[in-house]
Amino acid sequence: MSKQQIVSDRLAVPNGHFSQATEVKLNGRMVFISGMTARNVDGGVTGVGDITAQTHQVCQNLQAAVEAAGGTLDDIARVDVYVRNMEDFAASHEVRAQYFTNTAPASTMVEVSKFVNKDYLIEINAIAVINEGA
Repeated sequence: MSKQQIVSDRLAVPNGHFSQATEVKLNGRMVFISGMTARNVDGGVTGVGDITAQTHQVCQNLQAAVEAAGGTLDDIARVDVYVRNMEDFAASHEVRAQYFTNTAPASTMVEVSKFVNKDYLIEINAIAVINEGA
């Protein structure tokens, strides 16, 4: 798979760690990753009350899911991000930039009033395109 950031001079520069658009040249398969929260491998919630710790756990969970499918975080082309408080925008993007170090995925972020667990502050689902070879 080849992934490239699309940039238009008719759009504002993104104010977070994401691409305006992402082009993916398909030579592989699409993997749809369910919403990942700060739920750790033991079933507990990592970083209760701490958006930075929770975003790290969410990104590690995304990484585990995409790696189980045979890919890497670089294969993720799109994410949808749900936060309890939009004031956490900058902190969550700072963490995301540590995981999505090449072309950032296209992204949407919205604030929600509730998650399935009262301690969750963020949830991210993703779409990855994993290369099947040349």
